[in-house]
Amino acid sequence: MKPIRNSAKAIIIENDQLLLTKNEDQEGHFYIFPGGGQEKFEELKDTVIRECLEEIGCQVSVKDIVYIREYIGRNHEFADWDQDVHQVEFYFECEILNKADAFKPTNPDDTQIGIEWIDIDKLNEIRLYPQGLTGILRNKVTKPSYLGDIN
Repeated sequence: MKPIRNSAKAIIIENDQLLLTKNEDQEGHFYIFPGGGQEKFEELKDTVIRECLEEIGCQVSVKDIVYIREYIGRNHEFADWDQDVHQVEFYFECEILNKADAFKPTNPDDTQIGIEWIDIDKLNEIRLYPQGLTGILRNKVTKPSYLGDIN
């Protein structure tokens, strides 16, 4: 059994648009929040900063924590290949510090093919993980919340 993994994610919203990484798998395109796994001796805020540099190529300022989500793989659609995964994700409000015309990731995820700004009111039109954040973000709920095991 794998250990429980911590992950830190960035919620970057500007002009009613959410910045997400665009990824591709056998089913097509999907979107996820910039961020990733916490390394040993690394504070969560430093994880968000490092992961944003790697995945979107930008420095971010990390604000308050907004959501805590658990992902227990055996309870979701990808149980065939990640049933042993248990991840706790910490979502932080972030702001881009070094705005540039083009995003230049330094170490994107294997499935990442781009970065896109998505209108918040169109989140239900894309395959977003975790899908459970779609309604929460569309309704502008940004108070610290424990979301539990959602997908």
